[in-house]
Amino acid sequence: MNNEQKPILHKDGISYVVPFILITSCFALWGFANDITNPMVKAFSKIFRMSVTDGALVQLAFYGGYFVMAFPAAMFIRKYSYKAGVLMGLGLYAAGALMFFPARMTGDYYPFLIAYFILTCGLSFLETSCNPYILSMGEEKTATRRLNLAQCFNPMGSLAGMYVAMNFIQARLNPMSTEERALLNDTDFAAMRNSDLGVLIGPYLAIGIVIAIIFCVIWFAKMPKNGDQSHDIHFSHTIRRICQVKHYREGVIAQFFYVGVQIMCWTFIIQYGTRVFMNEGMTELEAEVLSQRYNIVAMAIFCCSRFICTYFLKFVNAGTLLALCAIAGACLICGVILIDGRVGLYCLVAVSACMSLMFPTIYGIALQGMGDDAKFGAAGLIMAILGGSVLPPLQAMLIDKQTLFDMPAVNVSFILPLFCFLVIIAYGWRTYQRTKA
Repeated sequence: MNNEQKPILHKDGISYVVPFILITSCFALWGFANDITNPMVKAFSKIFRMSVTDGALVQLAFYGGYFVMAFPAAMFIRKYSYKAGVLMGLGLYAAGALMFFPARMTGDYYPFLIAYFILTCGLSFLETSCNPYILSMGEEKTATRRLNLAQCFNPMGSLAGMYVAMNFIQARLNPMSTEERALLNDTDFAAMRNSDLGVLIGPYLAIGIVIAIIFCVIWFAKMPKNGDQSHDIHFSHTIRRICQVKHYREGVIAQFFYVGVQIMCWTFIIQYGTRVFMNEGMTELEAEVLSQRYNIVAMAIFCCSRFICTYFLKFVNAGTLLALCAIAGACLICGVILIDGRVGLYCLVAVSACMSLMFPTIYGIALQGMGDDAKFGAAGLIMAILGGSVLPPLQAMLIDKQTLFDMPAVNVSFILPLFCFLVIIAYGWRTYQRTKA
């Protein structure tokens, strides 16, 4: 059997199929957490009669956990092992989810933020552990394809999270608007708030129990010790060393802009679609509901495209395919900006097909050849998720202008995603040039 024919879950005569399946399940779990949380901004705003700004503290707590815990997670993994990092991540994830019950008993908003923060500290541990762990489960030449395969299950979890949020939380909350709730007396409002919180915490408690079961399965499973040879922690020295690696340093930048473009395209598809459908004569509520369905279609396309792109990585250089997908994404974004109406919306939905490859491919390229330093390198790439909280508010500021250059501001605002794709094109091209040489 030649090198091209070797299975991607095989190294030195060892099969990694079972460990791969167990760790890949974690990819779906954090996808679920991400996409059940996005609609909670509006839900908490209604339940507690708050402004959208106060409700958005959910996202701050969510991304804050990712950002704060990335390097502590890397240090923990370096000292112990990938398996220990996965178990710590699952433990914090389950603890945060189960904390929704005591948070509900307080009837206050801020205990929920603490629960979200702890939950996403767990997600930070999981992503910092699982991504490089998957890379280590086989030959290095198939590492990026292996990570893409594992990441295929992330959008499946995301779709499940969106479905649960829509059907088991949003659909079951009291339909009374924030303005109508403001007219209730304190007793009636407290009763409605407690009823809605009972609905909201149900899925979180259920997922907390599921996580606890998976924790036990991985605890008792025999897992490989790839990359666990060194347990010395030389933080500042290691950081200086990995920052001198050009393809890693540029990969962190590319990942920042990728996560930004992903969140912008998925967040503002609602605003873009609402404007399109209202221009066709729909009410705002009808337009929002239909736009949300387009958002689900975009996620389904993203999921299917990741499997397709993973297959093509068997034949095409990772940098080349990354650059080609980014070029296609940039062209579609030009359609979003310049073409008004449903065609522009179709272009925006289709962008998800181009994005599907990007996160795991940038991740895999950036960590190529880093050995045990991948534990700290992974933390920098997870911290780059901060792009998802930095760039969307800038786009929102443009959208609030209503009109720019005699065009709808929501169309013009997609100049920011276009710039992000240009950065990714450059990284893909530079990767191709480097690997070709």
